[in-house]
Amino acid sequence: MVNIEIDGKKIIADEKKSILEIAKENNIDIPSLCYHSDTHPREGCRLCLIEIEGRKGLFTSCGTCAEEGMVIRTNTEEILKTRKTNLKLLFSQHTEKCGECIWNNRCKMLNYAKEWSLHINEWEDRKKDYPKHNFGPAIIYDSSKCINCYNCAEICKNQGIGYLEVKKENGFHKIVPTNNKDIDCVYCGQCLAHCPSGTFSSNDPSSKIEEEIRNNKYVVFEFAPSIRTSIGEEFDMAYGTVVIEKMIAGIKKLGAKKVFDVSLGADLVTIEEANELIERLEKKEGLPMFTSCCPAWVKFVEFYKPEFIPNLTTVKSPQILLGGVIKTYFAEKENIDPKNIVVVSVMPCTSKKYECERGELKINGLKCVDYVLTTHELARMFLKHDIDLKEIEGEDKDNLLGLSSGAGVIFGASGGVAESATRTACYKLLNKKLDRIDFKEFRGQEGIKEAVVKIGEAEIRIAVVNGLMNARKIIENHLNEFDYIEVMSCPGGCIGGGGQPVPVDKDIRQKRADSLYQIDEKEDIRIADENPLVQNIYKEFLINKEIINKIAYTTFSKKQKEN
Repeated sequence: MVNIEIDGKKIIADEKKSILEIAKENNIDIPSLCYHSDTHPREGCRLCLIEIEGRKGLFTSCGTCAEEGMVIRTNTEEILKTRKTNLKLLFSQHTEKCGECIWNNRCKMLNYAKEWSLHINEWEDRKKDYPKHNFGPAIIYDSSKCINCYNCAEICKNQGIGYLEVKKENGFHKIVPTNNKDIDCVYCGQCLAHCPSGTFSSNDPSSKIEEEIRNNKYVVFEFAPSIRTSIGEEFDMAYGTVVIEKMIAGIKKLGAKKVFDVSLGADLVTIEEANELIERLEKKEGLPMFTSCCPAWVKFVEFYKPEFIPNLTTVKSPQILLGGVIKTYFAEKENIDPKNIVVVSVMPCTSKKYECERGELKINGLKCVDYVLTTHELARMFLKHDIDLKEIEGEDKDNLLGLSSGAGVIFGASGGVAESATRTACYKLLNKKLDRIDFKEFRGQEGIKEAVVKIGEAEIRIAVVNGLMNARKIIENHLNEFDYIEVMSCPGGCIGGGGQPVPVDKDIRQKRADSLYQIDEKEDIRIADENPLVQNIYKEFLINKEIINKIAYTTFSKKQKEN
């Protein structure tokens, strides 16, 4: 530990940490653009500049580590002038006001960017040099907004994919999708989550949804577990703030007829997945069983490791299963033609846009989910319609499909699916109330977590994985060590999804997850099987194996390159 001073504040700091990290820990704001705690600092944007007493010139705070006796200034006249000049240079090729470009990613440089407007008159002549790329139905890459920080390429490589490459052309480096036919995008959206300049965006269907509402379609929204602890960030609320009722009120104000909680779908998935796991354990077939609620992970298996497709659970994801229930059970109960129902899912995830388009997930020829909005896209719809979640009065979920257990809510965090399924498996196998509800060994943001759960005389070996590179490690080196493996492609699980608000880092992800677990702890119902609404759906609708298979199960197959 060393003694330093930043803007007059004396700090005892770790000499291994950068000045930028130390400043953030001490609530000292140093603007930065290319820096992200999940990637290596490259000192590329030259915006996090500082002065060090006794040394000439300016230094990047992300690339300068603490030393004993350092006296640092972060906002001198020279720093401010140089910082603004560097920002102008970074955004000089943009076609929009740079403030509008980076607003999409809620960048802290916004206040600087608002001070000028940058336009390129000869843009039409240069457009061919900066093409747009569509990554399936999920992600748009506008190369004109790239500032060559390379965060996207690094995080894509860290995911074990490598779909984005740094290519040298005419003496300049740029990010391009690979031409290697053996590599394909899985739409996880981590490029978007780690991009500081709005270069990556998701394929936003909000205008189509607004048109469906204007055309008097019966529009039903369903929202994922993790949304309730993240969307508040878009309205300057504290990280992890729970805004369920306010969000529901905002969605109703947009024109939705009903708003349901995908945590109910998670309860249904939990029951069927636990049944499938018990059956595989008894037969000693198809082990280890992989979860399949993350479509980026499913695409990864289908494309890169198709020999393990039989290991995927055949239970549909919560958004698809609940969408199917809405277009069958709910439609029948409310006497509505399913063809007139439009289901909109609000998801933390860009790959869910791809999932809802998969033909094998249809029921009676209809898509279970018609449109997927990310957390950020829903926030933009709210802002467009002057809906402020800070000010709006909250509303409750609609009753018919509104009740969920705490086990369904924790699906949004890494380990939540495994914990929820374990609760139900224990409940079913022991046929009694559980002495133990919390399986905290599944929680946290470590890339790989392992546990052995004893259920009576049986033992289930479980691994919880987040990040596709970690999934590769498990598959290639430790597969036979487990019976059940949960995989989520994004850091921290859905709370760190590619459609969530940015900026995001490990601390923010943890606060979002902590709020989900706090919701679970406060619930009276914490096991999916004990949810009376779930019991009623099985009693009234899922009355036999044929109907359950139609609504809850699917098959997966080897996928060819789709981009």
